[in-house]
Amino acid sequence: MCTAATYKTKDFYMGRTLDYEFSYGDEITVTPRNYPFHFRHMEELENHYAIIGMAHVADDYPLYYDAVNEKGLGMAGLNFVGNAVYQEIQEGRENVAQFEFIPWILSQCASVEEAKKMLAEMNLVGTVFAPQFPAAQLHWILADKYACITIECVREGLKVYDNPAGVLTNNPPFEQQMFLLNQYMHLSPKQPENHFSEQLPLQTYSRGMGALGLPGDLSSTSRFAKVAFTRAHAVSGDSEAESVSQFFHILGSVDQQRGCCEVADGKYEITIYTSCWNAQKGIYYYNTYENHQITAVDMHRENLDGTTLARYPLIQKGEIRWQN
Repeated sequence: MCTAATYKTKDFYMGRTLDYEFSYGDEITVTPRNYPFHFRHMEELENHYAIIGMAHVADDYPLYYDAVNEKGLGMAGLNFVGNAVYQEIQEGRENVAQFEFIPWILSQCASVEEAKKMLAEMNLVGTVFAPQFPAAQLHWILADKYACITIECVREGLKVYDNPAGVLTNNPPFEQQMFLLNQYMHLSPKQPENHFSEQLPLQTYSRGMGALGLPGDLSSTSRFAKVAFTRAHAVSGDSEAESVSQFFHILGSVDQQRGCCEVADGKYEITIYTSCWNAQKGIYYYNTYENHQITAVDMHRENLDGTTLARYPLIQKGEIRWQN
């Protein structure tokens, strides 16, 4: 299970949590402009926009979970199990395998509007990367500083939704997630007032009762509502440090702790990593379950005109800073 969000101060930020019971060996991966993308059903793409993001690299191919390109367009794939249905290969269409969807979009599109035009010509197919990597059932959030959309490939076909909440989690489908926000329209960050009954002398009994009724469980619908509310009311300064810090606090509102979400006997889903990228500057920030120190990789410190991937394994071990 995962949660993704966008955030805007002076710059535009985007990121996600990846919640699972184990890691596939994730790495911050920079794909330079001249790295050749060998698409399964289309021509090779030799020159393209540079990309930075979190990926599992297999056979020197970046299987991106989330990424942003040098133009400030970001994208993340989140679990959509039971609802994702990929299309059949069709002649005369751009047949894109699910695992290459993120690089296909980010390598060629500078904006959401450009991506929408490519989506209209695309078939999203279930071709697997390798036998040991079955096609993941996902849906995607795609955003730049001007717009945000959700992309879902379901039995009825490819659906593209405007995403005014700037948030994505997992099931149910996006339209239902947005509809369910109606049941939280009464929420406010202010101290609550008594609307229960004029005959009962109900009153607040402590400070900090704003957002009373906001869900706190780990279900995808509750995480959607909680991050949508937290993001909408988040306040920070415009500096990079303040913006990045606030973004991690937004996604930290749905952080998963080991022991609270058992997915099998003795196996627990945890927040393996949380990411935040400054889409305009190409800086990818992250922390991990055991290391809450924020670490950064700047794509512009790499040779973006190169042909080989730059890879940075996650720093998993945290350090305690002593003051005495």
